[in-house]
Amino acid sequence: MLQYSAMKATPPSIEEYFGRLARLLDLEAEAEKLEALLALEKRSPTEAEETGNSLIHLTIRAEDAGLGGRILLTFGKRNQTLPLPWTRLSAGSPVILSEEGLGHPSPGWRGIVSRLQKDNIQVAFPQAPEPEGERPSFRLDRSTDEVSRLRQRQALDRARDARSSRLATLRDVLIHRQTPLFNSIAAPDFLDQGLNESQRQAVTFALGVEDIAIIHGPPGTGKTTTLVELIRQITRVGGTVLAVAASNLGVDNLLERLLAAGENAIRLGHPARVSPELREHTLDLLVENHPDMRLARKWLQEANTLRAQASKFYHTKPQPGVREALREEAKKLREDAGNVEEQVVEGILGRAHVVCATATGLDPQVLGKRRFDWCVMDEASQSTEAVVWIPLQYAEKIVLAGDPFQLPPTVISAAAAAQGLNVSMMERLLEQPPVKLSRLLTTQYRMHTDIMTYSSTVFYAGSLQADPTVGAALLRDLPGVADDELTHCPVHFIDTAGASYDEELEPDGDSHLNLMEAGLVLKKARALIASGVQAEQIAVITPYSAQVRVLREKFKTLDIEIDSVDGFQGREKEAVIVSLVRSNREGEVGFLADTRRMNVALTRARRKLIVIGDSATITSHPFYKQMVEYFEAIGAYHSVWEE
Repeated sequence: MLQYSAMKATPPSIEEYFGRLARLLDLEAEAEKLEALLALEKRSPTEAEETGNSLIHLTIRAEDAGLGGRILLTFGKRNQTLPLPWTRLSAGSPVILSEEGLGHPSPGWRGIVSRLQKDNIQVAFPQAPEPEGERPSFRLDRSTDEVSRLRQRQALDRARDARSSRLATLRDVLIHRQTPLFNSIAAPDFLDQGLNESQRQAVTFALGVEDIAIIHGPPGTGKTTTLVELIRQITRVGGTVLAVAASNLGVDNLLERLLAAGENAIRLGHPARVSPELREHTLDLLVENHPDMRLARKWLQEANTLRAQASKFYHTKPQPGVREALREEAKKLREDAGNVEEQVVEGILGRAHVVCATATGLDPQVLGKRRFDWCVMDEASQSTEAVVWIPLQYAEKIVLAGDPFQLPPTVISAAAAAQGLNVSMMERLLEQPPVKLSRLLTTQYRMHTDIMTYSSTVFYAGSLQADPTVGAALLRDLPGVADDELTHCPVHFIDTAGASYDEELEPDGDSHLNLMEAGLVLKKARALIASGVQAEQIAVITPYSAQVRVLREKFKTLDIEIDSVDGFQGREKEAVIVSLVRSNREGEVGFLADTRRMNVALTRARRKLIVIGDSATITSHPFYKQMVEYFEAIGAYHSVWEE
């Protein structure tokens, strides 16, 4: 039986809502262009590289063939003994390659990063770059993603103009102009018998909604496990699902779990953005390997031959109409090949129960007018509202999953952020719910109870519980690890107050670093290794890019992962060292004031969390004052003088 609740009293008009989003998108576009301009023109190459947006002095290390005729080029530093510096580039990043040292502007070639390793980066290009020099040197710059922005604008326009359709109904529900509907249904026969009670309740609740459900998944609570069960329950009764996420890693994680569960799922998107072990499930590769495509490729080859003949120089003038006839025949062959490819794509998509993609990777030319019974969106709290409208146009019902108390949407424009572009649709709906749209997952499977408790208290009203398998797990329980001061307790806070661990502003930059603190991080990492913890079981996290670079330089001989908070979202390690960096007399915490990012940093460790910071500085902020008090209460507080 459908239940109802009162709507919000003053919902925005349709024009107001979508006009505001369009304006904020324009502000973000201008900020991205300005950042790119600064990286390319206003900074020296070295300064551009230090921002993380560029890589300079690169040479081609290897060349390979990729899917769909793409060219894969692997670049490394010209000095092969040098690793790549810290960079914001990652798999899936759009980039522009240019040739250095020409004396005139390089034409530039657009590509997509397909792999990033310590000493090399691989980029997929639609065509091979053609450098001018004999021993060319290259530069890579992060590029704006104009395709993504265009799809957002098109989705906003389509939702705004929708009339008497399912999209119009969902639109009105999501901007509080219409009341959402939901059913009270009996729990299904769960396929995964390992689900806990909060996961079962979330799946049952989501299956009963008519419009939208939200699954709120705090760190380590098995959000992906819950979504996989939900998707399997939908396909079990013949439903189709569009499964999307904000990041390629998030999509690949969902796809991998669905395939392991036996689901018929395929992946949309540029193959360079898909992990290598999953590429055989991409639409590109499935189409390329389809037997019907042999004939289509033959027709394309013939069409190319005919076009070449039509353009050929003749010593004697050809008969009238010959060139036109050759071009017309080539055009017809290309059209026939395109029709075959469309039929192959349609057949593959038609047989798939689940289609996986990033929200911005949904190509309207590929999906056409296809509709799905459900859209399940992971990492929804990391997507701007404009992005969410892209998958919405293809679905009858939607489930948003994520955690608004972790990383927010990435927004460059300060003006757009101030006006709310960095507030996700999921966060907005949770703050102003017309009905109870969400279910909270409450059992976490990652952290020791002492690591979990502060986050649970501050962000989740103390509702989280540690599963018995992790609640008391310590480093000393791991094979080969000694039982000593570091390994027999789960949390260790080292207070550097009064020890002159002063922060610095990076030269010609806007990021902070702390050399003394970096040295202490290295000391604690070596102590963990000396106790028997493997280097690959340890991570170092810091909010500041300058500190990331300093730490990577210091850790050259240790195979320990070092990254920013954003780079470690969704990850976990047995032991995590967090470097807070800020240490000043003014009590300025800067970037640390974004407590959602610190929630991520503090919840990546399974068995050991070490936090290093200056209490005299950070406790000017109430979040860190309460954090230090918590560390004192559980006996985790230590002064740097003890070190």
